[in-house]
Amino acid sequence: MKKHTAYISVGSNIGDKLLNCKQGVEALADSGYVTISAWSHFYKTSPVDYKDQDWFINAVVKIETDLKPSDLLKKMLSVQQKAGRGKDKVRFGPRILDLDIILYDDLVFNLPDITIPHPRMHNRLFVLKPLCDIDSSIIHPVFKKDIKHLLDNLDDSEQKIIKL
Repeated sequence: MKKHTAYISVGSNIGDKLLNCKQGVEALADSGYVTISAWSHFYKTSPVDYKDQDWFINAVVKIETDLKPSDLLKKMLSVQQKAGRGKDKVRFGPRILDLDIILYDDLVFNLPDITIPHPRMHNRLFVLKPLCDIDSSIIHPVFKKDIKHLLDNLDDSEQKIIKL
């Protein structure tokens, strides 16, 4: 079966945020369907969109998997649920664990429950900066620009990020 490369954003802003992120990625790896091939640094990041909440801890991991995007998403949702995440009360609000598929190979994919590449990744400092830690030369499959270019041209001074 063909191995696929995907990049997963991980974040938390409830409880022991760093531990939640690490345990979430480890649980995904322990599923047996995912191999972690690279980790970014961890960052403390300001909330985006819904701002009346605590800051997040965020990172990105590079994975190898045989799973199709929809099956990978199901595994990630299961990991989130086991970590204690229920139905979000506020869109973009507080969460114990958030796992998102950012990129999956060079796939452009849009279904009601999953869009790849992640539709807001190019506007998110908390995604672009850690993704650059892993590989700044990745080409965004829609914009045809590398991640470093997207990061350098991000125009949002309200987003704050601090490397841990």
